[in-house]
Amino acid sequence: MATDEERLEEVYQSVVSRNPGEVEFHQAVREVLDSLGPVIAKRPELAEQRVIERICEPERQIIFGVPWQDDRGEVHINRGFRVQFNSALGPYKGGLRFHPSVYLGTIKFLGFEQTFKNALTGLPIGGGKGGADFNPRDRSDAEIMRFCQSFMLELSRDLGEYRDVPAGDIGVGQREIGYLFGMYKRISKQYESGVLTGKGPGWGGSHARREATGYGSVFFMREMLRTRGESLEGKTCVVSGSGNVAIYTIEKLEQLGARVVACSDSDGFIYDAGGIDLHLLKEIKEDARLRISTYTERKTQARYVDHGNAWDVPCDLAFPSATQNELNGRDARTLVKNGCIAVSEGANMPCTPDAVKVFQDAGVSFGLGKAANAGGVAVSALEMQQNASRDSWTFAHTERRLEQIMQDIHRLCWETAETYGTPGNYVRGANMASFIRVSEAMLSLGLT
Repeated sequence: MATDEERLEEVYQSVVSRNPGEVEFHQAVREVLDSLGPVIAKRPELAEQRVIERICEPERQIIFGVPWQDDRGEVHINRGFRVQFNSALGPYKGGLRFHPSVYLGTIKFLGFEQTFKNALTGLPIGGGKGGADFNPRDRSDAEIMRFCQSFMLELSRDLGEYRDVPAGDIGVGQREIGYLFGMYKRISKQYESGVLTGKGPGWGGSHARREATGYGSVFFMREMLRTRGESLEGKTCVVSGSGNVAIYTIEKLEQLGARVVACSDSDGFIYDAGGIDLHLLKEIKEDARLRISTYTERKTQARYVDHGNAWDVPCDLAFPSATQNELNGRDARTLVKNGCIAVSEGANMPCTPDAVKVFQDAGVSFGLGKAANAGGVAVSALEMQQNASRDSWTFAHTERRLEQIMQDIHRLCWETAETYGTPGNYVRGANMASFIRVSEAMLSLGLT
């Protein structure tokens, strides 16, 4: 008779053979399965009912062509995706990513992660993800609009507030959501505001959605520090990225008394010893949509490092908030050597497995993405509540709800890790707690 570890290894090998070449998806599945041994030992019925195998198989995978025309009249064809991964807890929920690196494996990894992340929030939402291999960088507003309209023309048939509710992700912000929603409204001939989240506050959106992922990551970090008898006050921080997640991570850290000295984009990073000028950063990235190198044109005391590595900058706290696998084992060893005591993942799976091991072996508090960055989808679900009730909440009210949800997620991860014999291990706590919630719902619903 196979041991629990052997059963889990068999599941993993099956996933790899059934999904060849999808390395990010394999990595995400491996991380979860490596945490589940203690759960299977206590709950053998989960293995007997093959819940693990079922949860690793998406309920539906959609691939479609997206033809569009640029401003010169040239026709392009991109590939669009939507993976409706698991609906045991509610309608599929997860963002759309527009980036040239997107392929089916990316979307499956994100949808798999989203299923467990959404479960941790305690809100009634399942997991899904979508996107396209379209690069919005250097495209005009008109080109992006035409692409979004073509993308939605195909995707619209699979959406609905009780079926599948996308949001934004990398390359998809409020502008893109607006174009997507406008096309959906035209196709459906009704104002179904609950079919997309991340909308503008003036037309059905949440006042705190843009800030939610970054703020939530900081709230989770604050809870981790409290277990160590520490606070955010006076801590030196490095945040990778300079999009929504990074910008609002920086904003909340500043509000709570920390100092962020470095952030980045795909070309390099800036180091500002006195603390990042948030107002200037927003002007560059949100208003002008420029590269981060232009920061030093206004702040001459800051330093820009072309193609540099922000993780070489000494800090107390690290917030990887750009993209998957951006922080590797070498980076982790550098951070530990330079005195980093805690890491909160603002992006999805930004730390490689060897980096996670380095942090855990060194006693660094490590908040993995499915827990630490769940604030974004939590506020998306709150936006769905507002849309369903035709209501509008204040920023302060939504932020309070977000803060409470992040505290609850931290508590759940902490207590689950303790219950299953791995105290302080947020990776195992988050994976086990979310798996239990999804699997119990699946068992209750039968083979559907």
